[in-house]
Amino acid sequence: MYDALKEEEIVRKVGGRFKLSTLIQKRMVQLNQGSRPLVDTKSQDKMAIVLEEILQDKIYLDTTDNLRNAGSPDVPDMPELDLDDL
Repeated sequence: MYDALKEEEIVRKVGGRFKLSTLIQKRMVQLNQGSRPLVDTKSQDKMAIVLEEILQDKIYLDTTDNLRNAGSPDVPDMPELDLDDL
């Protein structure tokens, strides 16, 4: 799964390496705080979960670099995170 990070497709999907890094980091914080995965997986590897969520277009950064759920931007277990929170 980590091979996805070597591919340019995932970088283009989120708009660049900085945005990819930001998206991964913000989602990892949420998962570590107890948010549920948005993809069906048996893996407990949080990085693999985040990468799969990105590849399946489940999460993205909005125009102000806040993490959003593609299905519903205001899902209660996905709080907005600012860079100042990190």
